[in-house]
Amino acid sequence: MDAARLKQSWSQVAEFGDLVPLHFYSTLFLAYPETRQMFPSNMAGQRDRLVSALGHIVSHVDQVDSLVGFLHDLGGDHRKFAVRAEHYPAVGEALLATLRHFLGEAWTDELTQDWTAAYGLISQVMIDGAQAAEAVNPPWWVAEILGHERRSFDVAVLTLRPQYLLPFAPGQSIGVSHPAVRAWRYYSPANAPRSDGTLELHVRAAPGGAVSSRLVYGCAVSDQIHLAAPVGDRLTLWPAGTSDLLLLGSGTGWAPLKALVEQVAAEGSRRRVDLYVGARSPGEFYDNEAIEKLAAVYPWLAVTYVVGLDPQRPAESGHVVDRALADGDWRSRHVYICGSDEMVGHSVTTLARAGYHAGQLHHEGFGKHWYGPTWRTATAPDDSGGVR
Repeated sequence: MDAARLKQSWSQVAEFGDLVPLHFYSTLFLAYPETRQMFPSNMAGQRDRLVSALGHIVSHVDQVDSLVGFLHDLGGDHRKFAVRAEHYPAVGEALLATLRHFLGEAWTDELTQDWTAAYGLISQVMIDGAQAAEAVNPPWWVAEILGHERRSFDVAVLTLRPQYLLPFAPGQSIGVSHPAVRAWRYYSPANAPRSDGTLELHVRAAPGGAVSSRLVYGCAVSDQIHLAAPVGDRLTLWPAGTSDLLLLGSGTGWAPLKALVEQVAAEGSRRRVDLYVGARSPGEFYDNEAIEKLAAVYPWLAVTYVVGLDPQRPAESGHVVDRALADGDWRSRHVYICGSDEMVGHSVTTLARAGYHAGQLHHEGFGKHWYGPTWRTATAPDDSGGVR
């Protein structure tokens, strides 16, 4: 396989924009109509998620060693969409047909061989991952809603009890879907693992968000929803050892940070933890009571609230990262960041310019959300209990 040739050809195809996924899905659904059920009812939200992800991964096949773990987990995760081994060739055929269509005379036998080999390698890793996951976890868990509390017009806190124990680490994300909605969103539990197996989710309804809107406005106690296996390790505490922590959160990005605080408490370590939690207005601090209880119980936890737009207290307004840097030098600490794409991006850029190195900054990237097969890029901020 010629990696440079793969990347160049994908770059040429990507210039056609939205026409590429339109052709891809039309080809896939026409030739293999049974695959339609794996995608959301409203394809307007799907846009270029699958085809862009495929193109990106395949064109970076020269880095496949670093992608193996990710692809292995991705294959296991895709079981929740009812993806089976026989579906992979169908997707591969549609991908090659799409590439051939847009490259025209530039499509060569060599490119056919390159893309076929690259996609075959990647799909096999995913198939192997799905088979390995079968022996460990179900495709999804059924969970009962034990508590549903509206904290604001668009934010709800849900307490869930999975039918079977769903293991996870604080900072990971768990897939959530409602039986009436053929789509998934990933949310970080706002608690460390509990003896009773219950989970707490903080959900903000995003404009046009089928899953988040259903969870906030269309669910009640005793309803059942589906949960998928946890993913991600960028927000887990393991890389930090016993070092002190700086936690920066905004909106429902507070959720995974709350889980980290509970983990520190459970470990009984001597960490110092400084938490800066932000909101656009004072009324949007939806979990103050829980934050204040934690701060009152644990002397190692210091909490600072930051309001984005508060004309009554201009000195305390702004971004959480700006306020934190104004308060002290945290370069000896590991920093965990969670919030909207804009908040995470601004925080990482600001900290890097201030001399903080990448190894001490922990965040999940800017807007990677699991939705339909493969991933999607978030378009609405602050819709995930930690934007995932």
